[in-house]
Amino acid sequence: MSAISATLAANVMHFAHLLRRTGLPVGPAETLAGQQAVSLVDIGNRQQVRTALRAAMVHRHEHHDLFDHAFALFWRDPTAAEQAVAMALLEAQKEKQPERPPPGSRRVAEAMARPRETRQRPQDEPPVMDAVLTVSDRERLQQMDFEALSAEEIAEAKREIRRLVLPLDARRTRRLRADPHGPVTDLRRTIRQSLRQGGEIVTIARNRQVKRPPPLVVLCDISGSMSRYAQILLHFLHAVTNDRDRVSVFLFGTRLSNVTRQLRHRDPEAAFQMVSHVVPDWSGGTRIGEALGTFNRHWARRVLAQGAIVLLITDGLDRDGARGLAENMDRLHRCCRRLIWLNPLLRWTGFEPKSQGIRAMLPHVDDFRPVHNLASLRALVDLLSGPMPTRTYLATGAGPERMAS
Repeated sequence: MSAISATLAANVMHFAHLLRRTGLPVGPAETLAGQQAVSLVDIGNRQQVRTALRAAMVHRHEHHDLFDHAFALFWRDPTAAEQAVAMALLEAQKEKQPERPPPGSRRVAEAMARPRETRQRPQDEPPVMDAVLTVSDRERLQQMDFEALSAEEIAEAKREIRRLVLPLDARRTRRLRADPHGPVTDLRRTIRQSLRQGGEIVTIARNRQVKRPPPLVVLCDISGSMSRYAQILLHFLHAVTNDRDRVSVFLFGTRLSNVTRQLRHRDPEAAFQMVSHVVPDWSGGTRIGEALGTFNRHWARRVLAQGAIVLLITDGLDRDGARGLAENMDRLHRCCRRLIWLNPLLRWTGFEPKSQGIRAMLPHVDDFRPVHNLASLRALVDLLSGPMPTRTYLATGAGPERMAS
């Protein structure tokens, strides 16, 4: 291997380490594939190099933005610093408002920064734990918006999500099971048992209705405006799918995709890898009405049985201008026991339902709640864990203040 090839391979390896620190699943296989990919393209063409590395090292659509930030920061022009100084001298006299960097660039910047040096504690010094600081950091994490989390905070949020338990309120079904103290008399089993005693009835067989939690159906929006939240919420859906039975998860952008089987995999990374292969419209447009229509035609009779609870996760911004959205929402509302709409836009105190999609959907939901941080997820768990109130159909034009609790 020549000196240039060895230097290029080392740079690709360091770039892979940077991607791993930002939270991307990049291992030795992706590193070797990236080194081989850059050897097959023109090194002088920056666009070809970026495309080759992204194709070899990134396997999920939602990681493309983070990869682009990391590539722009790592593979910089050597003369960029001199040009930046010259531009800074020209712009020094202008006053600019401070802009908040996007979440992806923030995570890349933290990954590029060197780790802080920690003070070595003497051997005889006992360990000291600041309980107040630990509690305050945890409380701050509960209230932080998913879109503003850093790479370390996202990892901590994922660990908190895995600890969430979703004990849905059990409901009585039509099924019966044998119970000697049950309130229902089983005449057929009583006669069958009497045949063993020569036709004499010794005991009366009794049954009791079986109680089971209702099915849970999740419809999650993965369009461009929801991709940041969908990445975190997929970990919550993966934990719920592996913790319970009768859970169905659908993702939709411009089309509807059933990912229940993929999320059944115990390993989260393997599950998300399979999800990325079956969902072609990640971070694209949104056709909520068409996606709900597909669900009502092909899946409603299969999964909306025995009083199913539906979680609809979307911001309500429909690219088709709410065409057919009200009719499909009404049908979905009538086929389930409870329809809960989770909207990250409710994090704003001044939120108003101005878009056509939101106005068409609001009259057909039972609960309208925010979903933008860990606290909102815990509130959702508390809602689903308690007894469900009696459904009350909302009048047309009901606002979020009437439904949000």
